[in-house]
Amino acid sequence: MKIKFKLISFFLLLTGCHSFLDVQPELQVDEAQAITNASTAEAALNGLYNRLGSDGYYGSNFQSLVYLSGGDIQWTGSQGAPQEITARKLTADNSYVSAAWSAIYRTILQANYLLETVPTLADPLLTADRKNQIQGEAYALRALSYFDLVRGWGGVQVVLKATRTPSDNTGITRGSADDTYSQVLKDLTAAEPLLSATTNRNKVTRKTVWALRARYHLYRQEWDQAETYASKLIEDSNYKLAKPYSAFFANNAVATPESVFEIAYSNSFKNGNYNWWLPPALSGRREWAPNDKLVALLNDPNVGGNRKELIAQTSPPGNLWYGKLYYRTPLGTDPAYVIRIAELYLIRAEARAQLGKTAAALADLNAVRDRAAVPAAQAATRDALLLAIETERQVEFPFEADRWFNLIRTGRVATVLGITDTTKYVLPIPNSEILADKALVQNQGY
Repeated sequence: MKIKFKLISFFLLLTGCHSFLDVQPELQVDEAQAITNASTAEAALNGLYNRLGSDGYYGSNFQSLVYLSGGDIQWTGSQGAPQEITARKLTADNSYVSAAWSAIYRTILQANYLLETVPTLADPLLTADRKNQIQGEAYALRALSYFDLVRGWGGVQVVLKATRTPSDNTGITRGSADDTYSQVLKDLTAAEPLLSATTNRNKVTRKTVWALRARYHLYRQEWDQAETYASKLIEDSNYKLAKPYSAFFANNAVATPESVFEIAYSNSFKNGNYNWWLPPALSGRREWAPNDKLVALLNDPNVGGNRKELIAQTSPPGNLWYGKLYYRTPLGTDPAYVIRIAELYLIRAEARAQLGKTAAALADLNAVRDRAAVPAAQAATRDALLLAIETERQVEFPFEADRWFNLIRTGRVATVLGITDTTKYVLPIPNSEILADKALVQNQGY
């Protein structure tokens, strides 16, 4: 793939800075100059997190593909690329798709450099434990990257070696979705023993891996393991559902006990989501907006409850609804939420429902509903529970890139959104990548 088969500059490798990503993402230098000691290894690890939070990935484009595909978010602007997404007319030249694909593979590329280079360093400041931690974080973030690729595009090319020359890693054929999921599990399994079992909401720890494994096993319909790994977090007193719902994001809150893993931003490393959600009066463009259906659900005291704090209206005469999860001053300093404890409760609820543990599943679902100040659900059968959990996810994570993938994995997208063409359940591979690598085959239907 073109973006993977270029070497990256020393500064770009270490920082992952937004301005350089946007302007000149494919500069080439000798990679051997980049990670040579403890300080450059630490800088490169920070750059890996910046890659994860870049505009193309969790800072905007990847999330927007899910928002705009899921049926609850409308596009109010005039650009062609997002209009294609909401109109279900995606093409392989869509710039949002290309930006997300490239950003995810850049994240994988940086993880590969760390995994190959850090074990060889002989700096006394880089202890064995610290080397393990860095490698564990790289494995886990590579796992997350491949997980997001397989959710979005199906089976992909699995690249596990660093790219030191433009010809490296060319000619790799696409694996199946099962192959890609298998690599996700391999990386999570490799990461777990290398990481400390501490609580850190902005960096990967062993607990982060447990949370990602719970999500992984849910997608693979491995209910026992999904329940087991979700329980590890739920039973940890360091994590709890924030009350009221807005407590995890309102009043400039960061890294609350609600968060298992969130990406931190700052004045020099900004989260681009605010620009698309906030109205012009609040220095945004409001080109992603909750549609009438979602507004009604969030404002329904029996469904949304206090989750209505996620949205607000502009002043008359416009009276336009907008999302306010991303709102902070300075602009762009909001966290991006990768996984919260609420998701672990709903993962365990679904796993338990599938295992026939109806009462326990209902208790997990109602824990999330209680936090949102909505009446307890009364679902008494497996099917009723699964539908209740689906609706709960819809109003619990409307601005966290969940809805589309959730409907795809449960086989509900045709019923809920009316999309019966199964070729549209995955995204197109960017045309530029197809042209650059003859081994890369386009998804059917594009």
